[in-house]
Amino acid sequence: MTTVPTHTLNDGTTIPAIGFGTYPLTGEDGIRAMVSAVEAGYRLLDTAVNYGNETEVGEAMRRSGVAREDLVVQSKVPGRDHAFDKAVASVEGTLERLGIEQLDVALIHWPNPSVGLYVDAYRALVECRERGLVRSVGVSNFTEEHLTEIIDATGVVPVVNQVELHPLFPQEQLRAVHERLGVRTESWSPLGKRNAPFGADPVAAAAEAHGVSPAQAILRWQVQLGALPLPKSADPERQRANLDVFGFELDDAEMAAISSLGREDGRLFGGDPDVHEEM
Repeated sequence: MTTVPTHTLNDGTTIPAIGFGTYPLTGEDGIRAMVSAVEAGYRLLDTAVNYGNETEVGEAMRRSGVAREDLVVQSKVPGRDHAFDKAVASVEGTLERLGIEQLDVALIHWPNPSVGLYVDAYRALVECRERGLVRSVGVSNFTEEHLTEIIDATGVVPVVNQVELHPLFPQEQLRAVHERLGVRTESWSPLGKRNAPFGADPVAAAAEAHGVSPAQAILRWQVQLGALPLPKSADPERQRANLDVFGFELDDAEMAAISSLGREDGRLFGGDPDVHEEM
């Protein structure tokens, strides 16, 4: 089993340096895949109301036999629940489905700017933290403008911002904003999903040089950027391999070469937080 290093977040809590993405794992097969991930060494499980699998995540946590305090679970409030009272109720519903008393990290899933209630939703998360329903508050898919607005409104800097980040879309500017604010970058689709550049020269060369798989090379690139990747796999062998990225180091040239794969249109779909809406 791989032991994963941790990051200290801006509120003093700690979080594993790699997490396990649970979308779209559901049902008994999903539970088995999550238990397998915990057995491999994952201690951070990432879910969301809109993934429809919080019940399965809770069951996997119990079946894993790992103590509750040794697991970090984060979930996300959907767009339809951005009004203050609805957002609080959303967190309460998440706790009920997970079967736990406190959520480790509560995130807003998307800002949904046309609705214009993401500041209220964030205020609600801060209220949930005050009430002990959640330990840490963060966001997902927020731009610099969205971040500035919620911090100005509440005085609370989110511990993380979970965004699309992979070699084709390295988010250099936003990562610099996070660095300045003290926000930890989390990466969804950290390998690039169907567009994963496993055969691209910089990735293939780094993998060969270090005797690892292309996926491991990309995840190591993520870790060295200071980002927290959330790979998903239902395959136990791949789960273990995705965690096994702490025994080698890419040099500056390898890092720069992988980052150079980034492009303006590198998003997986039209997931621009200024226009994409998810309810």
